[in-house]
Amino acid sequence: MLKGKQVVALGERDGVSGPAIAACVEAAGGTVAFSATECFV
Repeated sequence: MLKGKQVVALGERDGVSGPAIAACVEAAGGTVAFSATECFV
C-alpha cells in the first residue's frame, strides 16, 4: 500500500512514538523521510 511512498512520521510522547510509526511504514513498503516524537501539550 505504501510502496514507493515517502512518509513523515510524527509521533506523540504519550501516544504512539515516531519510531513505532516508522517501523509500520517500512513494513508496509514505504520509506521514512523524517521521524520524530514530540510532546504536544
